[in-house]
Amino acid sequence: MRALIQRVSRASVSIEGQPITTINQGLVVLLGVGDGDSDADSHYLAEKIANLRIFSDEAGKFNLSALDIAGELLVVSQFTLFASTRKGRRPSFTDAAPPEKAEPLIDKFVHYLRNAGLQVKTGRFQQHMLVEIHNDGPVTIYIDSEERHQPRH
Repeated sequence: MRALIQRVSRASVSIEGQPITTINQGLVVLLGVGDGDSDADSHYLAEKIANLRIFSDEAGKFNLSALDIAGELLVVSQFTLFASTRKGRRPSFTDAAPPEKAEPLIDKFVHYLRNAGLQVKTGRFQQHMLVEIHNDGPVTIYIDSEERHQPRH
């Protein structure tokens, strides 16, 4: 699984011009599921993101997590994180999981975040959404669950 995380002052999702959800200070998580991903990937990313220290403390250092600040999370499915541009000019999405596999893993990811104590809102799976993001910093971090298999440096 891949996540593009943005620290935000606020964010919202609209579908066909109608707002469906809004968050204030917290994180927007654009989440892509790969064809070979499993529940272990979902759990790894949820744990990593819930505890990622990317909010500033009183000294201005990244020492606080979304849990520490009671931040809100907006999770939006994003199969395009698995785009391959190796050949040609049109991206290929063959590495992305099919919807029937991706949706349950996204649901598990959201479940893990909620169990950690976070307030989590979501976009709508397989819908064309307008996502408004007020990136704070800007802070944008990319995490791939494949990292858990790599040795630490």
